[in-house]
Amino acid sequence: MKEILVNPIGIINTPFKNQKNIPIQGCFKENIEGVCNILDKYSDGLCDLEGFSHAILIYHFHKIKDEKIKAEPYLEPVEHGVFAIRSPYRPNKIGISIVKIKKIIDHRLFFTEVDMLDGTPLIDIKPFVKHFDNRENVKSGWIDKHFENGSIPKQTILS
Repeated sequence: MKEILVNPIGIINTPFKNQKNIPIQGCFKENIEGVCNILDKYSDGLCDLEGFSHAILIYHFHKIKDEKIKAEPYLEPVEHGVFAIRSPYRPNKIGISIVKIKKIIDHRLFFTEVDMLDGTPLIDIKPFVKHFDNRENVKSGWIDKHFENGSIPKQTILS
């Protein structure tokens, strides 16, 4: 297979300068704010995104050097295959986050539900569409046991 070259469309700025205290998913810390600073040549791509409540950010885990095919997730001390967890130690170091759009001003997308480091290279933005992205009868494998009784797991912050 050929190598794939991906160029950032912008940079994500957040209050998190290191992994300490980053939630494992942004929905666990809804009030944290971030901003995507889009490169000028891509800023017109934000047109009409303000009509959506949420977006899917696709980004590069730029601080991760290691690759693990099996790793311990943040919720439990048991190894799982990297494709069954959301670990940043992936072969291509690609991350995704669903964020809540607050506003769009010029080339900047302001959002909450932050779970990425400051300075993260942004690869793409997609609108979250409830008609496409929601599913019924979803099973979440080994993760389901951590949400029994409707509770939020204890290990929801990176440390």
